[in-house]
Amino acid sequence: MTTTLQTARLLLRPWTTSDADVDFLFDMYARWDVQRYIGREPRVVADRAEALERAQRWATAESGIPGLPGVLAVTDLATGHRYGSVLLKSLPASAETEPLPPSGETEVGWHLHPDAWGRGIASESAARMLQEAWRGGLVRVLAVTHPDNRASQAVARRIGMRDRGLTDRFYNTTCALFEVDRPAT
Repeated sequence: MTTTLQTARLLLRPWTTSDADVDFLFDMYARWDVQRYIGREPRVVADRAEALERAQRWATAESGIPGLPGVLAVTDLATGHRYGSVLLKSLPASAETEPLPPSGETEVGWHLHPDAWGRGIASESAARMLQEAWRGGLVRVLAVTHPDNRASQAVARRIGMRDRGLTDRFYNTTCALFEVDRPAT
């Protein structure tokens, strides 16, 4: 499924394997200030080839949930300038085997280039993904953050998510858990 979504300022579109997309992914994910809270054992993208592999995976990836977008590029609607990634996908459960199995839950998440921090872009893009979740029939969406990632926790609260404390149910690590239910119609 190819999904393109818009907000007042943003275009959320599939990642491609274009040089511009791959170069941006390499620049963003090679930064420790972006990667330090991502994953159980955070590490930066080592080289452009790894960024290309990520772009290839995301360009063709499904969310794991029919009709939902997966991982999209966050870009400026007017200029096409890239800001980062936003996701709406199946949330992996903690397990003793890899790949991690689905938990039956859906997560919303965001990774932004530092140049985009503090401008409301994470909140705007994540809120748009939640609209897509409700349109797709979901009744609840979760977000997980590193326990020390106060900025992402603030984004979760701004988009209406409730703090549910710490959990080790996902990604084989301890995460701060946030949830939001579909608004009543």
